[in-house]
Amino acid sequence: MKAQIAQWNEELKEKSPAEVIGFFLQHFGDQIVLSTSLGLEDQVITEMVLRQKKDTEVFTLDTGRLFPETYDLIARTNKHFGIRMKTYFPEAARVEKMVAENGINLFYDSVEKRKLCCFIRKVAQLPRAFEGKQAWICGLRKDQSVSRFFNKLVEWDAANGLVKINPLIKWTEKDVWDYIKKNNIPYNLLHERGFPSVGCEPCTRAIEPGEDIRAGRWWWENELHKECGLHKK
Repeated sequence: MKAQIAQWNEELKEKSPAEVIGFFLQHFGDQIVLSTSLGLEDQVITEMVLRQKKDTEVFTLDTGRLFPETYDLIARTNKHFGIRMKTYFPEAARVEKMVAENGINLFYDSVEKRKLCCFIRKVAQLPRAFEGKQAWICGLRKDQSVSRFFNKLVEWDAANGLVKINPLIKWTEKDVWDYIKKNNIPYNLLHERGFPSVGCEPCTRAIEPGEDIRAGRWWWENELHKECGLHKK
C-alpha cells in the first residue's frame, strides 16, 4: 500500500481537488466515506463529492458539546444537498463514567484529560463509522496548523487501517472562502464572528486579529498539542 500511495501522490499532484475526489470515488466506489466536522473545508468537499456521486456516505461526529450554530448547519446542509448525513454519538456509559471521575469540564485540567474527552466523545466512534470502508475523505489543509504542515494529498491512516484523502491539502483559506461564496454553499455563521475554526463549544473561542486560524482551538494548550486524535500519523 505504501508504494501505491506514493504512486497516487505523484500521479495526482497536479489535479484539482474535484478531479482527485472523482478519481477516488470511482476507484473505491461504496467503500469510501466522507467525514465532515461541518468546517469550511468540509463544506467545500461535501459539495464536490455529492456533485459527482450523490449517494456517497457522509457522516459527522456529535460530541454532545457542539455550538447551537453547528447543529443548525447540520440541518441546513442536509436540506441544501438533499441528504441525511449519518450522525454518530458517544457511548453514554463511557461519557457518564468520565464525567463522574474527572468532572464535566475535565479538558481544562490537563492535555491528557482533554485528549481523553476527545477520544471518548469523538475518536472512539470512528470504528463504527469506518466499518466496511477502505478510504475516507477529509478537509485537512497544510496551512491550518503546524501539526498539519507535513500531511500529504494521499496518506495511509494506520490508526484506522484506511487510505486517507486530503483533496484541499494545498488550498489556502482564501481558496476555500472563494469556493464557498461562488457556489453558495452553507457555512457556520460563527465564521463571521471571529471563529475560523469551530469545534466543541467549551474548547473553542474567537481569535484576535493576527492570530493563527486555529489559535481559538484549545487555546490554553501548546500549539503542538492541538489535535483531537482523528488525524494521527
